Amino acid sequence: MTQAHPTPDDSAGDPSAEMPHEAEVEEEPAGEEPDEEVDELTATKAALAERTADLQRLQAEFLNYKRRVDRDRELVRQNATYLALAPITEVLDTVDRAREHGDLDPGFQAVAEQLERVVNGLGLTRYGQVGDPFDPRIHEALSHIGEDPEVEVTTNKVIAKAGYRIGDRVVRAAQVLVVDPPSGPTEPDQGPPDEATDEPPAEERGTD
Repeated sequence: MTQAHPTPDDSAGDPSAEMPHEAEVEEEPAGEEPDEEVDELTATKAALAERTADLQRLQAEFLNYKRRVDRDRELVRQNATYLALAPITEVLDTVDRAREHGDLDPGFQAVAEQLERVVNGLGLTRYGQVGDPFDPRIHEALSHIGEDPEVEVTTNKVIAKAGYRIGDRVVRAAQVLVVDPPSGPTEPDQGPPDEATDEPPAEERGTD
């Protein structure tokens, strides 16, 4: 039995015989991976900026909170000092009155000086001098005792009780007697009034 051999004409008509079978490879679009990397970097930078802003906001809130706490603590301390020292001003008044009557007994003098050192160390300061301009914020005027031509504004003439304060906070206003400046300048002497005459003004008189 004889086998049939392909003839040249049979192989020429088959395209598959001329081209080998190759696996088709789908190529990815050029530049796709760099775009993804750029997007990821941009997102990372945005997240970092957001976290940085959050941290800065938290830091600012903490600093504001700390300032409020410190301010409140200082206010509590000042209020406690105020309440403790306010009654002592009366004791200091007694010391002042005793000194006005002469030298103090050595024992009492030592106690008075120690008391003054203690209250000064706590921030209590004395104010109010004769000749100071009257300030209603820190002075209490007990009386006006007239006018004084040597002053230009209402002035403390007598200090009845010294004032005390802690920093800018008044513990007790100074009690004073004040004098006022003169009511106003005296009107200058204008001389006697001119006598009336029947002679008309110069501009109304004719020339001879």
